[in-house]
Amino acid sequence: MSEDSQRLVSIERTGAGRFTATNVRGGTIGFGTRSDSDGGTDFTPVELLLAAIGGCTAADVDAATGRHVEPTEFTVTVTGEKVGDEFGNRMTDLAVTFTVSFPEGAAGDRARAILPRAVAISHDRQCTVSRTIEIGTPVTATVTDA
Repeated sequence: MSEDSQRLVSIERTGAGRFTATNVRGGTIGFGTRSDSDGGTDFTPVELLLAAIGGCTAADVDAATGRHVEPTEFTVTVTGEKVGDEFGNRMTDLAVTFTVSFPEGAAGDRARAILPRAVAISHDRQCTVSRTIEIGTPVTATVTDA
């Protein structure tokens, strides 16, 4: 594994059911395990997974279409069903939906024309997050001494 290809995020417990993820550049994001029923507003780990799927493909599509024109609307919605079955807890029926509009004119027409292909290329080749999920990658978990 090279330095260029390795990615690293550390997770620190900040309270009961509360955590902060920190990347190597010092960026942080808080998340937790509280649900709507107990008043929690933090993203849950599953919601972060959905955000990662949508964010990855949104970035790909924005890079492709944004070369032509700035969108007037750009929303990505990611949905899925959380189930528990013989395979354990997991997400099924993951779906990414783009709602994108561009201004009238030649540049907007070019962006509209490439939008479906940009979404397909991101899904089929470029988005590391969704590609990893779809192909399936083993995850190891170990414990080290503190």
